Amino acid sequence: MSGTGRTNGGHGRLGSVLSGLAVAVGCVLFLGGFVWGAVEYQPYTVPTDSMDPTVKAGDRVLAQRISGDQVRRGDVVVFKDAQWGDMPMVKRVVGVGGDKVACCDSEGRLTVNGKSIEEPYVQRMPGGLASTTGFGATVPKGQLFLLGDERSGSLDSRVHLQDQGQGSVPRSTVTARIDAVAWPLGGLIERPRGFAALPGGVSEPGPVTLVVGSAVLGALLILGGAAYGPVVQRLSRRRTGPTGRTDGEVSTGVR
Repeated sequence: MSGTGRTNGGHGRLGSVLSGLAVAVGCVLFLGGFVWGAVEYQPYTVPTDSMDPTVKAGDRVLAQRISGDQVRRGDVVVFKDAQWGDMPMVKRVVGVGGDKVACCDSEGRLTVNGKSIEEPYVQRMPGGLASTTGFGATVPKGQLFLLGDERSGSLDSRVHLQDQGQGSVPRSTVTARIDAVAWPLGGLIERPRGFAALPGGVSEPGPVTLVVGSAVLGALLILGGAAYGPVVQRLSRRRTGPTGRTDGEVSTGVR
């Protein structure tokens, strides 16, 4: 008569099923995140320092595809207009149709419809002024007034004030709104709260956090599920002696 060792075959089969499920769910989340991101976002490389310090020349950003009617004050947008060189550009929207945009108040701040706007990204620039030159404009209906965050050198609506639209561009020229700096890792582009009290408020962040989270979680599930088998095999070998018996197992028999 001989004794028999314990088996964990049931647990092994359950573990294999769960690891396979983890890999399958991970693939769905990972690929789904990439597909979702490809539909919602377009990558864009910022060409100049006109939006410093928010985004810098060479930064790789994620810009959500939107239509012009979704734009709100404070948004950093990608647009293309023939009067501005007919090439993609990145600027911040500070005024929409009907707004009276001017600079500067007694503290050097931008005003929109007489309300002074706090712009922390400008305050980090030398001098902290919303503009190095004074200006005023009324934005025509359906148009947008745009400024770069680097107000001392940005070529923006201020240099087009003599144009028919007083420096503004049609909403239809906007193709995307920047949500995040992808490389170098810079995080989300915050909506400036200084514009929140104005009619229409500020826009809500896009789904970039959910898109990235889906892809990252999917990758972790794939790696975890794929690693289950090799890890279990290694642990099993450590627990098994040179004769194939589990550590601590005693063979019994009758002579």
